[in-house]
Amino acid sequence: MSEQELTTASPPRASPGAAPSRGGRGSRLLAPKEPIPRALSVVLGLTAFALVLAIWAVLTYGGVVEPLFLPSPGAVASAGWEMFAHENFLSDVWASFLRIIIGFLLASALGIPLGIAIGSFRAVQAFFEPIIAAVRYMPASAFIPLLIIWFGLGQSEKVAVIWFGVFFPLCLMVADVSANITKELINIAYTLGASRWQVFRRVLLPASWPGVIDTMRIGLGWAWTYLIVAELVAASTGIGHVILQSSRFLDTDKIIAGILTIGVLGLLSDAFFRLLYRVLFPYAERVSR
Repeated sequence: MSEQELTTASPPRASPGAAPSRGGRGSRLLAPKEPIPRALSVVLGLTAFALVLAIWAVLTYGGVVEPLFLPSPGAVASAGWEMFAHENFLSDVWASFLRIIIGFLLASALGIPLGIAIGSFRAVQAFFEPIIAAVRYMPASAFIPLLIIWFGLGQSEKVAVIWFGVFFPLCLMVADVSANITKELINIAYTLGASRWQVFRRVLLPASWPGVIDTMRIGLGWAWTYLIVAELVAASTGIGHVILQSSRFLDTDKIIAGILTIGVLGLLSDAFFRLLYRVLFPYAERVSR
């Protein structure tokens, strides 16, 4: 190659969407927002659980922590089997699950439409957002005495606690999703001759739904948190009731078994919403998670 060709040759250009390849394969794993292989993601997740389990086993089987304060993994597994096999714990799980579903669906049925309206219309935002934002900072547990007076000690009071804990933050997060829809999409729709109602129905709503489903996934986690708060007060069934009863007799193995049951149910509900997201919105741009 001649000297002139060397000076005029340009370096190869990377494609616009390609991530920098410097540093080899290891550095790609730490590149921001870059996906990693699915198999590697599963391995890393299982490794995290295995690490926690190993630390737990060392602390308990090694005698570092007394069983009263932290029972061993084997003791917790045995207690969990005893609860499901002989103590009808499955009915308590079902009672808690039913409360979660009712409270969460009621909060979503009201919070999602109102949140989309707050994020889409400035007049609605000016009217509703200040009061919702203020109530959001009030702990739901502080309202339990009032909710008991209003709804009694039955199922309605526990559902109301879950609704109260989920509705206000869910509404504001959905409002943020709707407000973050780019103005360019709306302007393009108007340019093509769409009316205001068509822009709202054909542009704002479809563009908001992926974020709404993701917000619902997070909101369901709040519901599980407030479930325990609801069931610690005058409950005769439910996972929270079992945990409270176990604490009175210092059955820490049953307490941890109940807590782990909530964690497993939370992972299953999280996986459901992730699957729902991929099925309903395969077109949505998102890093694989």
